[in-house]
Amino acid sequence: IDFYTYCLHLLRQHPSVTILKAGVTAVSDNGSIAIVQTTSGTFTAPIAFNSILFGKPQLNKKQHFLLQHFRGWVIETDTPSFDPAVPTLMDFRTSQSEGTTFLYVMPFSTTTALVEYTLFTASRLDDASYHKGLDDYIRQQLGISTYRVMEEEDGSIPMTDYRFPSGTPRLVQIGTAGGQTKASSGYTFRFIQQHSAAIVRQLATGQSPVVQGTPARFRFYDKVLLDILARNSFPGHRIFSTLFKKNKPQRVLRFLDNESSLGEELRLISSLPTGPFLRAAWRVW
Repeated sequence: IDFYTYCLHLLRQHPSVTILKAGVTAVSDNGSIAIVQTTSGTFTAPIAFNSILFGKPQLNKKQHFLLQHFRGWVIETDTPSFDPAVPTLMDFRTSQSEGTTFLYVMPFSTTTALVEYTLFTASRLDDASYHKGLDDYIRQQLGISTYRVMEEEDGSIPMTDYRFPSGTPRLVQIGTAGGQTKASSGYTFRFIQQHSAAIVRQLATGQSPVVQGTPARFRFYDKVLLDILARNSFPGHRIFSTLFKKNKPQRVLRFLDNESSLGEELRLISSLPTGPFLRAAWRVW
């Protein structure tokens, strides 16, 4: 909420910005202007930016669609329980019965932290299952028996190798709808920031706001890993654990951010089990 509050505060300082709230029913480009249809009327503009997914994309037989879904609690304890300098990125010490499942912990102080329960599966869980996953981890792995839930967040992110269109010069797709979610990890926020900055640079120099998409080799890596996760042909928690155990974390994070070199990628790939990845690569080729 701090991020949204900050951005809205900046926008409201500009008299040229008007913020409207309405249900968007359709967006289109008639070739000369962008059209946005809403429950409060129809709006037109020289350029519109759309981040709305109006439905699940139509996949071909080689494409996959999973959800990265999560439930997070900001908890508070009576005694110091966290090190604010040490977040936990992916902790797989939880049941993997539903599929690839992990938790991460983002401490805000010694007594307050966000604990997030995350799964890569085809469908969401019921409320009781999210609650149990969080409570079990807090008690069994963090060793906290008494805590208070101060805030809760919930959501899901599509993980798919479907090629989302970049859009047209009049109707630009952004966010997940513009292909800015990494298919194999669900990472989105950093890619959105980079994509937005690239759009601004191109507009400032009189170029089309449609930005070139993800390099082909990274799309291929994503397709391979997503195929393995979707088929559960090799446990996802073992893949990510192996990546971090056998490689420097900086190299893994550059790879997940699509910023690694080909040499780094070859070293990462060679650290993973060969058989499952070769079979997946053959299937998605």
